[in-house]
Amino acid sequence: QVQLVESGGGLVQPGGSLRLSCTASGSIVSINIMGWYRQAPGKERELVAVRTTGGITNYADSVKGRFTISRDNTKNTVYLQMNSLQPEDTAAYYCQYSPWGGTNYGTPSWGKGTLVTVSS
Repeated sequence: QVQLVESGGGLVQPGGSLRLSCTASGSIVSINIMGWYRQAPGKERELVAVRTTGGITNYADSVKGRFTISRDNTKNTVYLQMNSLQPEDTAAYYCQYSPWGGTNYGTPSWGKGTLVTVSS
């Protein structure tokens, strides 16, 4: 099993910045993908950004140019730097980890989420 612990959420004014962190522990596979999803009230969970251990990234169109995902593979930690935050970025942000199974990525593990609120 894999455990994910997120940190860094909070309240920020529009135009501000936050940095989220997520550290994985447990049965970590050396090749994996980690990233962030978010869920706003009344909406479905959506991808924000993910990054493989090899450095391949994928971003939601709505965050391109504002958010940057990075990771420290030695620490099994993924970061999400969020700049130019807008009220529509308000959501619970969830960390995800999926191991590479040889042909595709396996069943994901999820963190408990950290709340990001963008409001003046």
